[in-house]
Amino acid sequence: MSDRTGPLNHLTIIDCTMALSGPFGTALLADLGANVIKVEPPAGDWSRTVPPIPPDYANPGSDEPAGVDFGGYFASINRNKRSIVLDLKNPVDKEILLSMCEQADAVVENMRAGVMDKLGTGYDDIRKRNGAIVYGCVRGFGDPRTGESPYVSWPAYDVVAQSMSGHASITGPKDGAGGYPGGVSAGDIYPGTLMALGVVAAILNARETGEGQFLDVAMYDAMLLFSETVIANYSYGEKELEPRGQHHPNLMPFGIFPASDGAVAIAALSSKHWNILCAAMTRPDLIDDERSKNVYKRKTNQVFVEAQISAWTSSVSKAEIVAALGGLVPCGPVNTASDIYKDPHVAIREMITRFQLPGDNPEVSIVGSPIKYTKTKTGFYQRPPLLGEHTDEILDEFNLSRKK
Repeated sequence: MSDRTGPLNHLTIIDCTMALSGPFGTALLADLGANVIKVEPPAGDWSRTVPPIPPDYANPGSDEPAGVDFGGYFASINRNKRSIVLDLKNPVDKEILLSMCEQADAVVENMRAGVMDKLGTGYDDIRKRNGAIVYGCVRGFGDPRTGESPYVSWPAYDVVAQSMSGHASITGPKDGAGGYPGGVSAGDIYPGTLMALGVVAAILNARETGEGQFLDVAMYDAMLLFSETVIANYSYGEKELEPRGQHHPNLMPFGIFPASDGAVAIAALSSKHWNILCAAMTRPDLIDDERSKNVYKRKTNQVFVEAQISAWTSSVSKAEIVAALGGLVPCGPVNTASDIYKDPHVAIREMITRFQLPGDNPEVSIVGSPIKYTKTKTGFYQRPPLLGEHTDEILDEFNLSRKK
């Protein structure tokens, strides 16, 4: 793709976010076609130099990267954006940001509560210039405008949100003590996703009413929603869920089983799926066995049922299991990165995007957009920006200048 063709191509988003949660949300908006302008301080978004870094960028004998414009962390969440450098402590640059917001649909940030207000670029300052502006933010514990949390001034990262929400307490091995964070930064990514949804909804409302509004997503709140099973199970009989391990706390089989060359996921809850699984295992006796004849019995006798399934799966390969169950019973291999790169689904659905790094540097890959349309194509159309790469272009676009 060479241009913004997604369904949000009529929207302009001023993106003052850094790190992961905010940039992930604005990347979704950019994938959908929005004109996302990344506003960076003179030193840039600190996540530009976070690994993975291409090998050719490495600085031998040092922990510091040499000449890196951006690593894979930054690239995967700042695709399809343009970068302008503004020092918001400088009155001229602050005025540029406020003027840009006059012509934008939304502005987004993920700083601690009060930081943008102290700079004179918070919601109250911006809405004086544009009453229809949508001001979205991701914060660790929300903003006082929507609810005064006792933790409002606390900094927060992904692992904090995962832990406080209960997500870490149900993640990891069954005998795990103390909790485990998820393998991906759900405490950042999910709040960022909800923020993107909230911004689009608020813009739709603003276009109908002529009035914008402030919205925030607290990382803690978002992860409570993400971990809804923790609350639901506790509300029914005060059941405290334990670490999940490889299987579901209430269903069986619904989890990961060993294969001779890795592992597979199998979810055979209905009688139909259970019967097919039993046939594939050549264990028709399990269909009417009192210990396994329905999902409730199977969960009560989980140790027995798990052992019967594992005895079969561990004796064959992932491919053999998928060949026997694929299309008949919900199942899938536990893929590694190399497996994903070879998967025809991933290629057909364009879920791996390749692009050339600036200069004489290697081609790299990031994940593509999972939101597909038949008419307004979404996806990768512009590599991640160099720091301030589009400053002059953006100033011209908004008919602005740094001259006093």
